[in-house]
Amino acid sequence: MPNPVSQAPQLSQLLPEVRACQRCAATLQPRPVLRLATASKIMVVGQAPGTKVHASGVPWDDASGEHLRAWLGVDRKQFDNPDYFGILPMAFCYPGKASGGDAPPPAICAETWHGPLTQALASPQLWLLIGMHAQKYYLGKRRKNTLTATVRAFASYGQDTLPLPHPSWRSKLWMRKNPWFEQEVLPELRRRVAAIVAS
Repeated sequence: MPNPVSQAPQLSQLLPEVRACQRCAATLQPRPVLRLATASKIMVVGQAPGTKVHASGVPWDDASGEHLRAWLGVDRKQFDNPDYFGILPMAFCYPGKASGGDAPPPAICAETWHGPLTQALASPQLWLLIGMHAQKYYLGKRRKNTLTATVRAFASYGQDTLPLPHPSWRSKLWMRKNPWFEQEVLPELRRRVAAIVAS
């Protein structure tokens, strides 16, 4: 995972620039949604906001967020504390529709902002890579051929990185097909998160 460097801009400088960003051709009026603190301990790297999150401006403020918090074993107050959870999606604005769901996150967002933002963090203890796009960007060649294979190989990525599927309604069907996720991955996820939150 990225390491901070002494010359990196501080979050207080970067976040106003990010929130004013209009680099991509977002379907709706650009409204970057992210939440970071320099001391964020757990980084939640997801895909991109949906329409409900775009409207509220609150990260994971939808059914997927409720599902994710259940996976993590935390309540809303804990999840919304940026000292515990930094929220850094692969794209900060709603990307529009595509066949079968939302469009993929535009690459320009991560290419422009993820490097400076991650360098401005102190030292996150856990990176949760949610979905194929986050895993491709942060795992690179270490990623397996499919999302399922990548998540199943979770133990090979060390204690500071955990790949996860997206907690949308589709994940319920995926979990039925892959019972090992609930049996092996979720207990490990909750163990790591609980240890960090308790500290």
